[in-house]
Amino acid sequence: MAEVNIGDIVKAHYHSGTYIGKVKEDRGKNYLIEVLAVLKHPMQGDLHNPGQVEGVFFHERKALFYQEKMNVKKPAVHPYDAEVPSYGDSLKAAVHTYKEKLLQEDTPYNQQAILTLNRLEENHYKKRYYNIKS
Repeated sequence: MAEVNIGDIVKAHYHSGTYIGKVKEDRGKNYLIEVLAVLKHPMQGDLHNPGQVEGVFFHERKALFYQEKMNVKKPAVHPYDAEVPSYGDSLKAAVHTYKEKLLQEDTPYNQQAILTLNRLEENHYKKRYYNIKS
């Protein structure tokens, strides 16, 4: 496993999403990471019952926002050496990629997840975050 130091740019998996961020602190078993960009949008719905819509609470999961801090377990953190995209562009691309995946199969879960993503875009992302150029 490659060494990660304070100030490094990393890729981190956190709560079903994947982010590019900057390591701010070493907290023993975790790193405190500041979000710079989104690589994979978090899954929608009930993470304990993936793909289900009946009899579960269907959670709306927002991506972490620009400069939000996350406390990530060290095994989920890896060096990142490519160019860091702007937060707004990366969020838009992550939402698009997730929607494309959901559109590949017409299921009740995929339909609900697309509705949830559309609502997130209209109510949050387009208004506040798609224009962030980091």
